[in-house]
Amino acid sequence: MSLDPTLLTTPLLALHEELGAKIVPFAGYAMPVQYPMGVLAEHNHTRTQAGLFDVSHMGQVVIRGKDRAAALESLVPGDIQALAEGRIRYTMFTNDRGGILDDLMVTNAGDHLFLVVNAACKEQDIAHLTAGLAGKAEVAELTGRALLALQGPKAAEVFARLAPASQGMGFMSWKVIDVAGISCFVSRSGYTGEDGFEISVPNDRAEDLARKLLAEPEVAAIGLGARDSLRLEAGLCLYGADLDVTTTPVEANLNWTMSKRRRAEGGFPGAAVVQAHLADGPARLRVGIKPVDKAPARAHTQITDVDGNVIGEVTSGGFGPTVNGPLAMGYVSSAFAKDGTEVRLVVRGTPRPAHVTAMPFAPHRYFKN
Repeated sequence: MSLDPTLLTTPLLALHEELGAKIVPFAGYAMPVQYPMGVLAEHNHTRTQAGLFDVSHMGQVVIRGKDRAAALESLVPGDIQALAEGRIRYTMFTNDRGGILDDLMVTNAGDHLFLVVNAACKEQDIAHLTAGLAGKAEVAELTGRALLALQGPKAAEVFARLAPASQGMGFMSWKVIDVAGISCFVSRSGYTGEDGFEISVPNDRAEDLARKLLAEPEVAAIGLGARDSLRLEAGLCLYGADLDVTTTPVEANLNWTMSKRRRAEGGFPGAAVVQAHLADGPARLRVGIKPVDKAPARAHTQITDVDGNVIGEVTSGGFGPTVNGPLAMGYVSSAFAKDGTEVRLVVRGTPRPAHVTAMPFAPHRYFKN
């Protein structure tokens, strides 16, 4: 199948093709969904060794200005002013109804804020930032940088060989580090539930760095297919599936992203709606769901109570290789959100037994110092 020539590409496309990747359209980019190893083996390799992901389609943005942290707080419910230098915070852009426009990572990089936003929302996010921060801070997209993610229990050991200064970095910390002689922005973070790093590297050095990492015996190239099953097992949200403009942070069970000060003060779009949800509880909540049998429930599968009354919908679902069974997350009426609650998943017209369960499905293994 020939790809649409209008698709954007990352600096690593030629390398993906050389490695035998299956390339598919994703968020307007030509991206590797899997390699010859296959999604299942790629997933298991990341859980046991180290996987290298090309996430260069994500948006990288810099915000400068004296009051940049306070300015950004006018668009997000996260506590940016309390963010220490070299630390990262997960937050989201909200609309005037408290709905989520996108989720993102914000780093205090010293004299500026460094943001990573989702590929599918990149253009609208940058426009939203530029308009919302006009007169308060300067916004610039970093278009000349690729982004790699090295994830898995062997990631730190491997990375230390190329970047000795990475040793001892804690989860959600950030540094400018020499990696194999290349100056990179490095964060100890990821989207798999495993320990690992995300590495922002100049475009013209991206392939060189990727090849050096792949030359290490523990490292294999991993595609978007395994990235999705890994993040689902970790209970992590995918924007456009588990989060969208109709979902508030409270409904999404992301209360932990908002500090006491931000909850009380508000000052972000939709704050009144979010504060009401915090005070009174929302009508629905994002939960983990474990099917009893082996039939996976995909996105948009109807969730009912044991009597057949519709109580919600699956937003992400599939097979979890690490847990050796199907799993899902979705939204249910709050009365049914308690762990252990019996529900039914309507798979191909048949109600199948399942129960609400705590997430993550596979334990997080982040490095905290």
